[in-house]
Amino acid sequence: IVPDKTSAQPKKEQVAGMFDDIAHRYDFLNRFLSGGMDIGWRKKALGYLSDLKPKNILDVATGTADVAIMASGLLKPTSITGIDISEGMLAIGRKKIKKLGLEKTIELLKGDSETISFKDDSFDAVTVAFGVRNFQNLEKGMSEIFRVLKPGGKLVVLEFSKPKIPLVKSFYNLYMKIVTPNVGKFFSKNRNAYEYLDESIRKFPEGQDFTNILNNLGYINTHYKPLSLGICSIYCGEK
Repeated sequence: IVPDKTSAQPKKEQVAGMFDDIAHRYDFLNRFLSGGMDIGWRKKALGYLSDLKPKNILDVATGTADVAIMASGLLKPTSITGIDISEGMLAIGRKKIKKLGLEKTIELLKGDSETISFKDDSFDAVTVAFGVRNFQNLEKGMSEIFRVLKPGGKLVVLEFSKPKIPLVKSFYNLYMKIVTPNVGKFFSKNRNAYEYLDESIRKFPEGQDFTNILNNLGYINTHYKPLSLGICSIYCGEK
């Protein structure tokens, strides 16, 4: 699934360009389109790391650093490294980090989930919020994350999913097909980005299918929890 089917560019480059284009409106649209629920989803996801008390965290597909900033406040790690393929998103994130005075704790770097430039066993925890759908090669990305996790380390993924309750599903489908792309086009002038959001969610191997991928890559103690009637889900795995 790619943002622009008419483009010859690989998915990775298309996704980077798409997020560069919408970066200036990304945080606003997240709050607006989710009714603010995305903040609570991130908080619940990070709650799965509270017992671990990680000192070094990698936030993959960090975007504008929402998870990194929240993790700094909730988990008090020594350091957080955020990586993303979109310089536009990273620029917004760096401004937020500087404004909050978190430069000594959080560092944002341009980086690709499929070729993470850190040594094996580098991080106590890895987080990915709303980013695994955008991996060009899902298995390769999750394998790289496994590589840089320390033994005993934990992965927490927050990702959109599809509601199963019929009435909720009908409303959700209407919202994603009509409201989301039109609101996205109005505020960011990029309708493709929000049409891609819907299609990428539909094709993502959610629920047990995704935990099976993690199991096959060597993760243990995998499990998932749907949130908000199945609109999104938290996935966990350990090394």
